[in-house]
Amino acid sequence: MKTQDWKNLGWGAALLVVAALLPLTNDGYLISLGVSIAMYTVLATSWALFSGPTHYISLATAAFFGIGTYVMGSGIEHLPYWVLLPIAGLIGGVIAALVGLATLRLSGVYFVIFTLGLAEMTRQAVTWYQNQTGHKGTYVLTDLTDPDIYWQLLGLAALVFLLGWAIGRSKLGFALRIIGDDEDVARHVGINTALSKIALFVVSGATAAIVGAMIAPRYIYIEPATAFTPMLSFQVVIMALLGGTGRLWGPLVGVIPFTLLWEAISSSFPNQTTLLLGLSFLAIVYLLPGGFVGLYDRLRGRAKKRSAMA
Repeated sequence: MKTQDWKNLGWGAALLVVAALLPLTNDGYLISLGVSIAMYTVLATSWALFSGPTHYISLATAAFFGIGTYVMGSGIEHLPYWVLLPIAGLIGGVIAALVGLATLRLSGVYFVIFTLGLAEMTRQAVTWYQNQTGHKGTYVLTDLTDPDIYWQLLGLAALVFLLGWAIGRSKLGFALRIIGDDEDVARHVGINTALSKIALFVVSGATAAIVGAMIAPRYIYIEPATAFTPMLSFQVVIMALLGGTGRLWGPLVGVIPFTLLWEAISSSFPNQTTLLLGLSFLAIVYLLPGGFVGLYDRLRGRAKKRSAMA
């Protein structure tokens, strides 16, 4: 490891410690906001681990998230909470592997449409099952509080960042970057493109399922429309693209301002949240094509050129 790597890890650890102090404020609103930011940080970062280097836009986050919530909801009366978390991740990972085997040979808009349909198909399947059994929803009753959930999500975020840091310096990360640049070239040089993409898709799916399981006690009552809402998938994509997927910390830079803006809009103008999503997509495409990370890199490049000319 280089000196800069140790510095980056040190800064990350320091920021994690500062973030962990938030519940000590005893401010319910701030803690609730912190839970949302921590949740979207994990989801957006794990999404970027797959979609960032491969350029495959996945809208399946809601499907895996919903699966995690229902694993927790259906199992909490039979198994301990801490046992259900890895079970949710395992189920999410297995389903992601199966979906990846079937779909990651698709590309472009076909992959996007399939992943969007996956969440809706899963929601409809759960709705049909509940209608057949007469159960309209599921209660998740635990002793967990918002600070407990926040600290869990923060710990999961740290693990995802460490995993992303390790992948970025591994052969898998190098292979994914080549796939993102030109998948045909990657195949010609001997890279198993299907296996590489599936490996990261499994990480993304398993992480989203664990997040869903962690958040389930906060919902208390779970129903398909809440657990599998497609809005979640779009929010995660927007946050990751807003921050930029070129750096590991990029999604975090998009999560914080977008979550604050979403909170302000949804509380004051609850019917305009869909409009916010649309405007956000347009702003990213036309004004920040590389997100804040891309803007930072461009400004940094210009500064270096000016200093070199001077």
